[in-house]
Amino acid sequence: MKPARIMILAVAAVAAGMAGLLAMRLAGSHNIVPQVAAVVEKEATINVLVASANLPVGSRLNESSVHWMGWPESGIVKGLITESERPDALKDLNGAVVRLPIFEGEPIREEKVADSNSRILSSLLPSGKRAVATEISVATGAGGFILPNDRVDVIMVRKGAQQQLITETVLSNVRVLAVDQQIEEKQDGSKAAVGVTATLELTPDQTKVLVVAHQMADRLTLALRSVADAQQPDTTAADYLLAGDSGSGLVQVIKSGAIVTDGPTGMKPQ
Repeated sequence: MKPARIMILAVAAVAAGMAGLLAMRLAGSHNIVPQVAAVVEKEATINVLVASANLPVGSRLNESSVHWMGWPESGIVKGLITESERPDALKDLNGAVVRLPIFEGEPIREEKVADSNSRILSSLLPSGKRAVATEISVATGAGGFILPNDRVDVIMVRKGAQQQLITETVLSNVRVLAVDQQIEEKQDGSKAAVGVTATLELTPDQTKVLVVAHQMADRLTLALRSVADAQQPDTTAADYLLAGDSGSGLVQVIKSGAIVTDGPTGMKPQ
């Protein structure tokens, strides 16, 4: 082959290679997607007082049980304790009594704690409520499984005019404040201890009903209710036991476990 032809072929081969390389570079440049750095704006936070551990009812706050934690500003609601509004809250709340259970990491709300100068049981009572004790046993206290903060019905068993047994629910869905001197559930997982008295959270009218029921009843029993009933009304009571407060002029008298009413026509059994 003549040298001229060899040179022409060599030049053609080099040109073809360069053209292919250029084509590959051009094709690759179309697949490149520019990387745009994502900009994430961090939401402003406010320090909120939260629980450092699970705090049962009746426990007292201290510097090791609560601490400040950053909380999204948009999540701040009324009742939360913020460092901007109460910078001395750690000191002010030292010794305060827990009225309702607070869980680890939960913000401390003002309505869940009471003044450190208050006695524990009185600080657990909401405004307008009374603490009244009643005797219980294994048979009358749901087998010993009633614990503080449970809800119960108070059932009265008494004898009627014909000596027949009458069963009535005199209080409904009332809260148990304490069993004996225990005002909080056991934290070690042990079984409930059998108490001899239960302290109930009652309205003034419910208190009167329970006092009358104690005088009338052959037996009072506490019936344990489901935790799902906690939101149901708890102010109902056996209103007929409050006849003396009705303004009718009738005086309610209990005689031999039965109710009699002193009215214009004399003593009439109910």
